[in-house]
Amino acid sequence: MVSRRNRFQKERGQAFLEYVILIVVVALAALFVLVSFSDRLRDMITGVTVSLGGEQAASADKSSIDIVKELDKTGVNE
Repeated sequence: MVSRRNRFQKERGQAFLEYVILIVVVALAALFVLVSFSDRLRDMITGVTVSLGGEQAASADKSSIDIVKELDKTGVNE
């Protein structure tokens, strides 16, 4: 009886670990997609904003990498 209980606890721990690994893999994949398409997404959002009557931001012509470098230098996005 002791071995069955011990085995059940090990299986529960293993299932929990599998779920954690799955969540980490999905989060990393989502992060990769966002980084890969961030410039395109920003361009699409800027286009919608302009077509609805808004103004184009000064940072709309910059790449994401340039914006991050500016954040490193100034600490704020201008």
